[in-house]
Order: sequence, then structure tokens, then C-alpha cells
Amino acid sequence: MDPEDNRQTWAERSGAYSPEYYAHIGHNEVSETLASVLEHYASEDPSVLEVGCGSGRHLAHLLDTGYSDLAGIDINDDSFEVMAEEYPRLVDTGTFLTGAIEDLLPEYPDDAYDVVYSVETLQHVHPEETAVFEELVRVTGDLLITAENEGNAPDRGRPGAEVSEVDDEFPLYHRDWKTVFSDLGGAQLLCEPTSRDTIRVFRFP
Repeated sequence: MDPEDNRQTWAERSGAYSPEYYAHIGHNEVSETLASVLEHYASEDPSVLEVGCGSGRHLAHLLDTGYSDLAGIDINDDSFEVMAEEYPRLVDTGTFLTGAIEDLLPEYPDDAYDVVYSVETLQHVHPEETAVFEELVRVTGDLLITAENEGNAPDRGRPGAEVSEVDDEFPLYHRDWKTVFSDLGGAQLLCEPTSRDTIRVFRFP
């Protein structure tokens, strides 16, 4: 799958793994951990950007927890129609843009948000598009949080095991996220496995 096909897969996604699919699931342990991380590590009243926000279930939980300076990016335009139905208060509060993170992040200024996070989005970035990780760091003023499926197999992310297929439909790229963002200047503050993902918190000077 080339980069454009990879993007189009998510831009047109319906059914399983679509914005509506995740909205019906609602907030989960990752949502709760994100709120706890912000409480313990972020500045007071931080500005927060979620890349690959979908219909906004994690942002909606942050809003319910008391955070209000919220923004999101998603490539699937259906995300914000579903958000308007499921989380109308979030739509009224936050700022949201439709588009690929590879296209939108370069438009943001340096240190645009105190906290930037991703939940199962960076794992779908095509190997030819990994310069976007540098853009993520550039727009992060303080904390970058990743919640990605790292798997339990010992060879995940190692040569020869960099990609797997999800339901024989689309690729999931396995990476050593600690190395990726440490090499870009981040200091890992936390690594916490959940039942599905591994949450990592990086601080950037």
C-alpha cells in the first residue's frame, strides 16, 4: 500500500474502526490515563491537540474532566458529523480540522500546543511519511503522548517484523516509539501498558 492509498483508506473508512464505531464504544482506560497524565505532568489549563481524534471520545472525556482548551485533527470528514451527534458540547468548545496530519501539522507554529497526543494513529503512518514525527515534536510545547498498539511479541518493531495486517485490510506499522521520540529530543517520563496499547509520555524542552 503506497502513502496515498494508505491515507485514502482512513479518509473513507466506515464500519469497523470508523469514527462512528469508536463513538459507540465511548471513553476507555486510555481516556482515563490521558486525564491522569495531564493532571500529574501538564501545566495548569494546558492547550491540547489530538492527532487522529476521530469522533472525539478521548477529548470528550478530557472535557468532562475539566480541560477546555482542546483541538483535534482527523482525516475522515465523517468524524465531525459523528462528533456533533455524540459530543455536541465538545464541538461547541473545541477547534477541529479535517485533513491528513502530514498536510496539516506543517501549518502550525512551533510549540503550538502544550500537549499533543495520539491514540492508535501514528501506528498507521506510512514508512515514507515518517517526517511527520518531527512535525509532531515541533508543534509540541511540553508533552507528547503516544498510545499505540505495540503488541506482545518480542520481535515487534524489529527488522523483518515492522508491519502486520489488520483484518487483512490495512497495515499496522510497528515501531520502537521510545527510540523514535528519544532520538528527536524527548525524555520519556512514563511507559504504561494497557490491555490494548502502550502509553508513553515524553517531555520536550
